[in-house]
This record gives sequence, structure tokens and C-alpha cells, in this order.
Amino acid sequence: DMYSHDGDADEPEWVKTEREQFVEFRDKNRDGKMDKEETKDWILPSDYDHAEAEARHLVYESDQNKDGKLTKEEIVEKYDLFVGSQATDFGEALVRHDEF
Repeated sequence: DMYSHDGDADEPEWVKTEREQFVEFRDKNRDGKMDKEETKDWILPSDYDHAEAEARHLVYESDQNKDGKLTKEEIVEKYDLFVGSQATDFGEALVRHDEF
């Protein structure tokens, strides 16, 4: 346990949440520690879709009117977010023009 009370009587909520997550989901063999496989499953879960997560992140951060769709204006407004995204191949998809 890396959290130190340092005189605090009450444990912060985030510490309680992390402890619950550890016990419920991360420490699968219930030995009180995370082994190599448990750590791997936590960092790189097999059922995690990175492309889906990135797409959701881009829409969440850019969709100003919260209609679930992105307009050209919304994308341009958050251009820096898209340029740094793997979903646009770090901006390459924004400068390529295939219509010619």
C-alpha cells in the first residue's frame, strides 16, 4: 500500500476507491499483490478497444453542442487534439487530400 496516512485521520475517497478496485478486479488470485499476469491484464486488458476509446475521447472533448456528431468547425476548433491523436495518424489524415 503506497498511501501514507501521515497523521490524517480520514482516508481520501480516491484511496478507498483504488483499494476496492484492487480487491475486486486486479488481485485475481487474492494473494494481496499483483503478479505479472495481473499487472499485464490491468495495463493492457484484452477486451479493451483502443481505437474505440480514442474515438470516444475525441468526440467527448470536441463535441461542443453534445449532439454526438462532430462538425468540421468542431474539429478545427480542437485541431491540436486531433493532430496529437493516433486516430488521425498524428495529424497525417488531416493534411492528406485523396479527392484528386
